[in-house]
Amino acid sequence: MKRLALRTGVRWKISIAIAAVGALIAVALSLVVHNAARVSMIENAREVQLERLLGAQRFYEATNMQKGGPKFGAKLNDPTMPQSLRDEVRKNRRATHVEQGADGVPEVWAAVPLPGGNVLSLHTRFADRSATIMDDLDRALIIGSVSVVFGGCALGVLIGGQLSRRLRKAAAAAGRVAQGQTDVRVREAVGGVVRDETDELARAVDALTDALNERIEAERRVTADIAHELRTPVTGLLTAAELLPPGRPTELVRDRAQAMRTLVEDVLEVARLDSASERAELQELPLGEFVSRRIGLLNPDVTVRVIHESWVSTDPRRLERILGNLLGNAAKHGSAPVEVSVEGRVVRVRDHGPGFPEELLRDGPSRFRTGSVDRAGHGHGLGLTIAAGQARVLGARLTFRNAAPSGAAEGTGGAIAVLWLPEHAPTVTGSFPVLRMADQRQPSD
Repeated sequence: MKRLALRTGVRWKISIAIAAVGALIAVALSLVVHNAARVSMIENAREVQLERLLGAQRFYEATNMQKGGPKFGAKLNDPTMPQSLRDEVRKNRRATHVEQGADGVPEVWAAVPLPGGNVLSLHTRFADRSATIMDDLDRALIIGSVSVVFGGCALGVLIGGQLSRRLRKAAAAAGRVAQGQTDVRVREAVGGVVRDETDELARAVDALTDALNERIEAERRVTADIAHELRTPVTGLLTAAELLPPGRPTELVRDRAQAMRTLVEDVLEVARLDSASERAELQELPLGEFVSRRIGLLNPDVTVRVIHESWVSTDPRRLERILGNLLGNAAKHGSAPVEVSVEGRVVRVRDHGPGFPEELLRDGPSRFRTGSVDRAGHGHGLGLTIAAGQARVLGARLTFRNAAPSGAAEGTGGAIAVLWLPEHAPTVTGSFPVLRMADQRQPSD
């Protein structure tokens, strides 16, 4: 079962992380400050309450405990006094007590012992001014916390955006390298003054690209050298085979020698295409008429249908090479009938065989890989490789798909190769003009 993956950018991940950390810190500090301020104000209220009670006690004692009893709100032997406060006073101690009122406002008690076992107490609610100060403090803490969260989020967007842009530039440069632009340097594309892990990644990618290019170039040179060295003896072998007397053995020798010569020529062509030194010689030509005429010479049994004619600027020799290889692949690995259709700048070649192997559909054509399980299994896998390489030289796109899904009834499928010729032909240097975004949209098959 495929796991569900959420796609998010580095910018937003960093922003969310900074905002979350900022929120946690702000909440924690707000709680600490709120509790510390509350405790401090309550302790101050205890001290003030006790001082007021001591003043009332001195006045009460100065009047010899007469003239109407205690003053300043103090009470003698108040029956509503909390039991814990009463227990402390019984130990002949001055004591204060804070309890939560019914409406949530703290109530502050203070009590002192008097001679004769009496208790003088004072009971008031938490000062309204103190409650207002706590409300203002809470409001300021909330505003500060929200400001910290939004500020952290903005900082995360700024930092993450810079990192995200550098990573996107690195990914775009690596993509151009993967497309064959080996002169692109990821480190130069990333740019920037600050050096971080992105630069290390870019340098690693550049080093990897250089190593791969050196290896590919070495393999290309070896392949080209071997093929070039084989060309002379194979030509001599083919010439010598022509001098043999007629007979079945002679025909076998000539056939194998010709096959070897074709293989050597194909390997040399692949090596030239890999070197990226090939350039198209462009001509303006009607695509439908050209395809019909060339396929009529290559294989008259192939049905050609021109749905819509279009003039294109392309290299006729390379285009003919692509068509010949696609038809040859259909003849070797597919089944009749083979159909070719031309619609504007798109050429489709279809056979009615078992279809392309899954490896080719997934990875594209590869030399010396023929898909021997589901197709005929003969050949060297160079035909489609050369066709794809020639398409790149023309600035075209060559795609492969099957007409029917896997498991369909035999005879209902077939392989379809689609050549998409570009609207803008490549220049003599092999580059392409800058296109608008609307021009870069590729048609879907």
